[in-house]
Amino acid sequence: MRLLQEHNKIDFIDPSELLRPETSFADKCLSKFRDYTIDNADPLKERVRLTYRQMHLNQTVEFVKSRHKKWLKFNTLRATVREALEKLNYLVDESDPDIDLPNIVHAFQAAERARAEFPHFDWLHLTALVHDLGKIMAFYDEPQWAVVGDTFPVGCAWSDNIVYRKHSFQGNPDADNQKYNNKYGMYWPHCGIDNLLMSWGHDEYMYQVMKHNKTKLPDIACKIIRFHSFYPWHTGGDYRHLATAKDEETRKWVLIFNRYDLYTKSEKVPDIDALWPYYQNLIDKYLPGILEF
Repeated sequence: MRLLQEHNKIDFIDPSELLRPETSFADKCLSKFRDYTIDNADPLKERVRLTYRQMHLNQTVEFVKSRHKKWLKFNTLRATVREALEKLNYLVDESDPDIDLPNIVHAFQAAERARAEFPHFDWLHLTALVHDLGKIMAFYDEPQWAVVGDTFPVGCAWSDNIVYRKHSFQGNPDADNQKYNNKYGMYWPHCGIDNLLMSWGHDEYMYQVMKHNKTKLPDIACKIIRFHSFYPWHTGGDYRHLATAKDEETRKWVLIFNRYDLYTKSEKVPDIDALWPYYQNLIDKYLPGILEF
């Protein structure tokens, strides 16, 4: 199978070619990724669990709408992509059980793996580099539970495949709201994932930042960023009653991208200084100049 890009058209490869559990792709056993088992004696696991607990307690329809109102004014920061990425040198994702390194390291790990597999698809390389750039919110008084971690739709019943689902949502007021606490909630059958109000975090924020700044990346790149943490849908297979046939194409791309996002996390740190010239050229091509965040 090949991936072709002609006349601004992107043809899809068969994702099954890329989703086989190849041990050579990752630096550790694949079953060791996304380990959300509870162990109160393990500081990393406990940090992750508590981050999700706050997320699931507080992410409501009302809260998400308030974040849209605040952040989508795009008046928090003006910066180039490089300046924003370099801020991630000082951010460790408190929801991530797989890596305890600055987020900029993960950005280059993911980008370089995408580049190695698809050297001619420079838009995919840049997508991987900037996919977590929305985490910059954490430097401007947004708590990490509203920045990092897996995402899910608010305004309808929560999927059983959300991590820590059994107990983590206890106390969330939307559970008692009859408008929201059922299968469809405030949505309708096959409304499309583009029409879902997602829990607030870096995915939705960076998607909106890219659209606001009129990125030249293809629309599928923006959708990869918007839904890359929507694990209950793209990996768990939930929310199909809200998705459309068109959404399946987005899901295929997100699953391809997921290999670079998830399975590249390791203690191997790329030579970021040596890589900057290549990625600066891509920034100048697709997300140039000063962006409004």
